Amino acid sequence: MAEDKTYKAEYLGSGTFTISKPKRTKAKRRQTNLKNPQRGARK
Repeated sequence: MAEDKTYKAEYLGSGTFTISKPKRTKAKRRQTNLKNPQRGARK
């Protein structure tokens, strides 16, 4: 589980990487949605 929460870039060759990063928490996604309301939502 601890490995899932770290940033990691794995080189596959010829300029190709697989990049893994931790998922955003539900609380952080909620804050983002509250501070950035969807465009045109009030119309």
